[in-house]
Amino acid sequence: MPGALLFSSRLDDPVAWSAALKAEMPELDVRVSPDLGDPADIETALVWKAPPGELASLPNLKLITNLGAGVDPILADATIPPHIPVARLGDEVMAQMMAQFVTMCVLRHYRDLGRYERQHREARWHYELPRASYDVPVGIMGIGLLGGGAARMLASIGFRVAGWGRSPRTIEGIETYHGPERLAPFLARTEILVCLLPLTRETRHIVNRDALYALPRGAKLVNCGRGGTVDEAALLTALQDGQIAEATLDVFETEPLPETHPFWRMDQVLVLPHIASIAVPEIAARDVVENIRRLHQGLPLLNIVDRARGY
Repeated sequence: MPGALLFSSRLDDPVAWSAALKAEMPELDVRVSPDLGDPADIETALVWKAPPGELASLPNLKLITNLGAGVDPILADATIPPHIPVARLGDEVMAQMMAQFVTMCVLRHYRDLGRYERQHREARWHYELPRASYDVPVGIMGIGLLGGGAARMLASIGFRVAGWGRSPRTIEGIETYHGPERLAPFLARTEILVCLLPLTRETRHIVNRDALYALPRGAKLVNCGRGGTVDEAALLTALQDGQIAEATLDVFETEPLPETHPFWRMDQVLVLPHIASIAVPEIAARDVVENIRRLHQGLPLLNIVDRARGY
């Protein structure tokens, strides 16, 4: 009999998740934060930005599963014992949702819809000849499950796509770069930059002033990964002087984005409330429950985070 599972998220629907988990494992005792009952009963936790100290209060916790791909909030919680494994969710439905979202954003920038939205507000009719998609190089930083799916979808509709990551990776039909020494040439060939990197010590503010100005002038930026990978002050300057023509931002260093932030009042910036992709309960519950079974059988766990690497 598995121990209880704690569900802790102020964003996700506990009713939908409880139903999906019990559909996979009817005997599972699902407890929804802050109603923990006896903390000693809880062996696993499914969380998104759990309150500081909540997970550390569970003496028999054996596995933490993060409700998404970005695990930096968990790894930043120094109260969590480092020996407890952390798993991240990442399935084909989540990857497909992200790929669709990234494709939508890239198409919006490629076809200059931001310009036409501004013309609409001004009641101004002005036509610009569109370019062929193969003439607009797209670059994706972060080419794991989510970035790889986005790269393949964009390539399938005619874009010339390249990917960059910390370590070598091969994706059929996609030009790939890796390592710090190959970042500058990757950026130099990229007109629409998509950032899907995890947030680690190495990637914090990796899209800084130098990176932004290594792009061709008038480049466009999409960030659907983690807010901290982009230096927002440097991006603001690059937008103000035209080095970056437009940006679609779904993630930020501070969320919700403060009402006073200049991004809200910039016509060339689209601010979105972290909506690119989610873990769908009916699909993702399968991996959560599979890991609970593996935990009790002493088998290797799925999608375990390398704490040293940060993902």
